Amino acid sequence: MSNIETGPVEMRCGTDTAEAPVAEPRVDVLTPRDVPLGGPRAMTVRRTLPQRARTLIGAWCFADHYGPDDVAATGGMVVPPHPHTGLQTVSWLFTGEIEHRDSLGSHAYVRPGELNLMTGGHGIAHSEVSTDRTSVLHGVQLWVALPHEHRDTERDFQHYAPEPVRAEGAEIRVFLGSLAGSDSPVATFSPLLGAEIVLAPHAALTLAVDPGFEHGVLVDRGTVRVAGTVLARAELGYVHPGPTALTLHNESAAPARIVLLGGTPFEEEIVMWWNFIGRGHDDIARAREDWENHSDRFGAVADYPGDRLPAPALPHATITPRRNPPRA
Repeated sequence: MSNIETGPVEMRCGTDTAEAPVAEPRVDVLTPRDVPLGGPRAMTVRRTLPQRARTLIGAWCFADHYGPDDVAATGGMVVPPHPHTGLQTVSWLFTGEIEHRDSLGSHAYVRPGELNLMTGGHGIAHSEVSTDRTSVLHGVQLWVALPHEHRDTERDFQHYAPEPVRAEGAEIRVFLGSLAGSDSPVATFSPLLGAEIVLAPHAALTLAVDPGFEHGVLVDRGTVRVAGTVLARAELGYVHPGPTALTLHNESAAPARIVLLGGTPFEEEIVMWWNFIGRGHDDIARAREDWENHSDRFGAVADYPGDRLPAPALPHATITPRRNPPRA
């Protein structure tokens, strides 16, 4: 799924000062905001990244959490062909099925426990539609910012179904990076971690983690404690770099599920607007113009039974930066 808000907010993420490693996890709680994605029966998502308190966790720059939604009531996901630049999209479902088509020629399905990762780079277009087999739609849509040297890389699409790892009352599926002895083969352009973790009732799980990584703990269901911080459903806990281990406690009498994200701090300034990531206002304006002019930059999505998604109007001002808070 993509950012199809009709009035998207512009954002720019900046560099931080260096941070010395610390022994104990420092956790900030990021609360979501509800964002309707448009249409007569707007699909609403809970967005925790980006926001004023934090715009990046590693290279993770966008996190939407949605469902469980009754498709009969909401209409499901219907996102016409639309463009992307400067990023990778990471699609991960808990329930349901989404049909993906892109201008690379990929025709694939997003299913629970299976990763679809699409690289936009210089430009790509794709569509996403929940299938007739879907009665409940529930998952996350994530974006990864590409480093400057790879921002114009070629289009790409990868699919991966990780095998579950079981340990300490938990089931772990590592879809990006390495965790708990499981390694994902999926290629990224900066050091990243992405994993789904299901914790048994009242279980505690301690994981060895890279102390150079920032981490995000996004709670899908249940109540989870990280260090001394309790995270409710749909909240995202930002864990500062430093710890070599992360302990997750399920405070619930039912299974809890989280998505664990991580990466080295992203030390570049980027501008985000609509479905584009660039390095300044002119990058965004050029990408929008290319899309509206049907440029070959984005290609065409074959066999989609409908029109492309038009770009919203640019703001009547230069897109200005938003930064992460300085690291102590």
